[in-house]
Amino acid sequence: MDSIVVTGNGPLNGEIPIAGAKNACLTLMPATLLSEEPLTLTNAPRLSDIRTMTLLLQSLGAEVSSLADGKVLAMSSHGLISQRAEYDIVRKMRASILVLGPLLARFGYAEVSLPGGCSIGARPVDLHLKAMEAMGAEMDLRDGYVHAKAPAGGLRGGIVDFPFVSVGATENALLAAVLAKGTTVLKNAAREPEIVDLVQCLRKMGAQIDGEGSSTITIEGVDRLGGATHAVVTDRIELGTYMLAPAVCGGEITCLGGRMDLVAAFCERLDAAGISVEETEKGLKVARRNGRVSAVDVTTEPFPGFPTDLQAQMMALLCTAEGVSVLEEKIFENRFMHAPELMRMGAQIDVHGGTAKVTGVERLRGAPVMATDLRASVSLILAGLAAEGETVVSRVYHLDRGYEDVEGKLSAVGARIERISGT
Repeated sequence: MDSIVVTGNGPLNGEIPIAGAKNACLTLMPATLLSEEPLTLTNAPRLSDIRTMTLLLQSLGAEVSSLADGKVLAMSSHGLISQRAEYDIVRKMRASILVLGPLLARFGYAEVSLPGGCSIGARPVDLHLKAMEAMGAEMDLRDGYVHAKAPAGGLRGGIVDFPFVSVGATENALLAAVLAKGTTVLKNAAREPEIVDLVQCLRKMGAQIDGEGSSTITIEGVDRLGGATHAVVTDRIELGTYMLAPAVCGGEITCLGGRMDLVAAFCERLDAAGISVEETEKGLKVARRNGRVSAVDVTTEPFPGFPTDLQAQMMALLCTAEGVSVLEEKIFENRFMHAPELMRMGAQIDVHGGTAKVTGVERLRGAPVMATDLRASVSLILAGLAAEGETVVSRVYHLDRGYEDVEGKLSAVGARIERISGT
């Protein structure tokens, strides 16, 4: 099993290219199931989760080709052979549930394995199922699978009123509603950039959708969708992660392709901590203003609030801030599992339920640590950049699900970081 070795060695300077968004790409890929015509995605990230979704689509009979060194995905679903998403693939990635909506909309029937558990919380799929039911589908859970059946004549428009904001359920509802007969209204819909990106792609395919980026989205169903070519939006989580590198250990980095509107709430917290963020033609230029970072409080919220997927990385920064910071996690339970690992490096963190109090120390110390999930893994790497001595991060297979060539990108701006292959 691979590990990553990081040795703190001072400021970082240079440019880091930011990839296309993993979460957007995983949502866009199932859209190919809605049409017989080709769908091509450019600016695709090269990640293990993308390979998993590729395998899932291929298992249904879709053609998926990786071009341009993996940055272009050419897909076609003209000859699907199955509407059953098998457990062996679905268990690897929760985003697999997103094939439910398009299969049900196009074919009137779908069997999708329930996704496996998750180390950062249960993240149930009940809102996905309720959205399909609001469009007239019959849902039957048996033998670990969702058996979904549309009424005679196909899905029909309806009102989907989410009791709380769910990105995945909003995406699945959109993917189903575009081919439903009549009007579907999604209330309390997610507003994330990935939702806006999906709508823009579906619109290119011929969908009629209004209201993306707001809490109410209206979809007028169409009889069929065509093909399209669409560029995946910049990954705001990778962007925020690399913005923290010069914040953690000094220097100045430009994150190429970064946009302020994707990370506005995050930038506000960086500003309060004493980090300068400047939007340029190339992207976002980030540097400490002067001296030690100041403590700030952080509360995770649905977009446009502070992203839960940047909470662990922000904690790594605040471990060496001057003062006491309080981080409140309001999206997922069990999302402070990185705290004990940071404490192995000398951090002072006190966790009570969904709240973590971080008392900044002057310097962290390198130590062997273990990644518990995707975002926790990169938070430990950031902490290692600021630590004295060597930090060895094990179980980095989590990292490869969401970050493309971390060691290469950080090495290019002066970090001492290398991957050690396991036996």
